[in-house]
Amino acid sequence: MKNKTIGKAMSLLLATAMVGSLTACGGSGEGKKDKTVVEDGKTVIKVVRCTNNIALADGEEVQKVEDAINDYIADKIDVKVDITEIAGGEYPDKCNLALANNEINLLWTANWQGAVSCDSLYQADAVYDISDLLPGTTLYKSIPEKVWEASRYDGKDYFIPVYKEITEGYDLMFRKDLVDKYGWDLSSVKNLKDIEPMLEDCVNDDTVEAPFLTQATGFAYKYFFDKYDWIGGSSMYGVDKDTNKVVNIVGTDEYKEFCKLMCDWAAKGYIKEGDATKSNPSTAMTSQYWGISWWTDVPNNAEANTRYKQDVELVPMTSNWINSNSTLGSCYAISATSTEDEAKACIDFLGLLNTDKTVADLFTFGIEGTDYKRNGDGYVTDKGDRYNHSAWESCSIRSLSLEEGEPANKVELYEAFNNDAKESIATGFRLDKTPIEAPLAACTNVLDTYGFVLENGGYAPEDVDDALEEFQAALDEAGYQDVLKEVTRQYDEWKAQQ
Repeated sequence: MKNKTIGKAMSLLLATAMVGSLTACGGSGEGKKDKTVVEDGKTVIKVVRCTNNIALADGEEVQKVEDAINDYIADKIDVKVDITEIAGGEYPDKCNLALANNEINLLWTANWQGAVSCDSLYQADAVYDISDLLPGTTLYKSIPEKVWEASRYDGKDYFIPVYKEITEGYDLMFRKDLVDKYGWDLSSVKNLKDIEPMLEDCVNDDTVEAPFLTQATGFAYKYFFDKYDWIGGSSMYGVDKDTNKVVNIVGTDEYKEFCKLMCDWAAKGYIKEGDATKSNPSTAMTSQYWGISWWTDVPNNAEANTRYKQDVELVPMTSNWINSNSTLGSCYAISATSTEDEAKACIDFLGLLNTDKTVADLFTFGIEGTDYKRNGDGYVTDKGDRYNHSAWESCSIRSLSLEEGEPANKVELYEAFNNDAKESIATGFRLDKTPIEAPLAACTNVLDTYGFVLENGGYAPEDVDDALEEFQAALDEAGYQDVLKEVTRQYDEWKAQQ
């Protein structure tokens, strides 16, 4: 039996092989394999994915799922899959090494996946340009055109998004028992300051420890989501959606006002130091520790009740936007070293995965009766710990069976949610961080030191002005002006080509 996991032996190679390993893939053709592997008339594609739901892959069960998929697709497409799973914590490094060793045709990735993130793969020339192979295929037709458009790099298709929610936006979230207890009128909440009377109620409520819980995040990123397109994933700079120009966020009046509000709230006891020190209890969100917090808007917001084990009510804090990263929170890529036949086979398999419920269920949930069950209404239930994936990291929401607890109209909810989204002004722009890699890293450290603390109320209100000056000075010393100049140059060049 083949080994269906990447094990400890590979770990021993990482120390010497990781540096520059992606670059060795040769996306322009260098390092490309001489011929396609064919078995029984089928093109064999090596598929690598991450075990996001379980600690370690079960090699025997992965093999059974692989066999079941190949048996089912045998008379549908001329493709045979060879599936390998890697534990979540080891995925970026081990997947990177497997790419360097030409051991992958199709891999799962995301814009946040470290060494194999979309940006990393693209900049290393490690992914296949499938622009000429996609048109007219089942795969291309299975994903809306606007999703493809938002996912492109330099106008070309390198990544295949997992079709789910394709937008990003944020809500304010309120514990429903407090809403009912104090009669809060949530329709009156139009901006952040409007919740101050509610926060005062929380201060005087015996059940609440943290009236406003930022969940120890850089909250400005969420709060200003309608105002700025956060290109490159940094909240130091962004594109002003009104002027279409790159802006130094730290130097804006809005940012100063926001930081002063957060620090004023902390002084009044509305924000606890656990947010600024990243020391909130691990059970904070699933208990009555908090009164008001935030939530990432999704098509089925009732999921918040389940996730936090209590009823909540939501008020939109921002609109929902399609941007350059919102469609790539989960996606697939074809390795640059694949042959054209292998690339076409990957596209054929993904097309079937996105349109055939049997393939989708096998690839996501495993084997019925072993890895999951169905209730009387046909919903997936009782998922096990040998093979277990989720819709968001597997396939289109259109092709997959529903899980117990999901609404019967889930697909319709997602379609409406996606169709109502706004398109951000910088959608399609991809920042090349290579020319500013060193100063950007230094500036990010400064952002973590000053910005995070300011945004979570970590300074006395009277010290905010001085802290902002120190923040900007530290950024400039780290090379921020060079970073800002390069970001502006790249964005202006991109705008001129639109």
